[in-house]
Amino acid sequence: MMLFMPTIVFSERDCVKGHGNELALMGSKAMIVTGKQSSRINGSLSDVEAVLKEQNIPYIIFDEIEENPSVETVMKARQKGIEENVDFIIGIGGGSPLDASKAIALMIANPEKDESVLYESTPLSYIPVACIPTTCGTGSEVTPYAILTLHKQRTKKSISHKIYPTAAFIDGKYLHTASRANIVNTAVDALAHLVESYLNTNSNELNRIYSREGLMMWGSFKDKLLENKITEEDYNNLMHTSMIGGMAITHTGTSLPHGLSYMVTYELGVPHGKAVGMFLGGYVSVYKDKREAENVLKLLGFESCDKFQSYLKAILGEVTLPEGMMEKNADLILANKAKLKNYPFDITREEIMAMV
Repeated sequence: MMLFMPTIVFSERDCVKGHGNELALMGSKAMIVTGKQSSRINGSLSDVEAVLKEQNIPYIIFDEIEENPSVETVMKARQKGIEENVDFIIGIGGGSPLDASKAIALMIANPEKDESVLYESTPLSYIPVACIPTTCGTGSEVTPYAILTLHKQRTKKSISHKIYPTAAFIDGKYLHTASRANIVNTAVDALAHLVESYLNTNSNELNRIYSREGLMMWGSFKDKLLENKITEEDYNNLMHTSMIGGMAITHTGTSLPHGLSYMVTYELGVPHGKAVGMFLGGYVSVYKDKREAENVLKLLGFESCDKFQSYLKAILGEVTLPEGMMEKNADLILANKAKLKNYPFDITREEIMAMV
């Protein structure tokens, strides 16, 4: 058993402003990587800019990160970063900017390489990355993963390199302006991380420290999430749970629900968390170690898998898949060795089909 969590985490209100010296130690010129709107609306971008100005750190802003960022966008940001001589990255936003930040950091540090190295296993250096999450789902601020869209393959895939952020700044106040749909979808992504980490080939008593804690915390606010009665304390707990979910999958990886979600997101435009949630109840239901599956349900506070599945449908709504999509998706999963190895039992095509 092994635990490894190298990211420094600051988790408190106004932690960006309170720990600006940590950003100043990371480099001499920053690239802020974010999207077009949300970081400006929720105040996270202005917080970072204020700290960089106070610390006399020059910076540029790359705000072209789309939902489910593509390799092409990463390469565009890399070119700008090289031209501007940046030597560290600050990612602000949900999983898309944070994941993209890691890939951009890798490509800036290796200007002679082309995009193909993103999916090669050769070890490469990367410039430092700081992550400031403004959604409560991916936990990317503490994971080494970066998932990008591959348009040529019509799917999403994690790059081959493990890139841990140097520091993460976690502040529940950035959720105040998020829509209910955004909070629900991202929170269900965090839930999937916790469930898929607990029910995983790589799970053990040491790394289940994270998934157990996260599942209990998720259960504590599940009813408020359903009823849309979220308090200030809940905002902080949502962010905390997302971070713990990231720590959990750092040690185990995700499993079949995540693998099944990628086609749904790419082909139908369903948000990632909602797409993963479509398969989560089915995953618990078909999981062959019934005792462990029941442990997950108990930690969350559900009496049965049927009630868990009903809850997910109530909070997410239902998605109707086009005819033949699930069959194709099942075949792709059966060919996906990376996801299959994280499921500790043999599984049939029919069992995969039953997850939706």
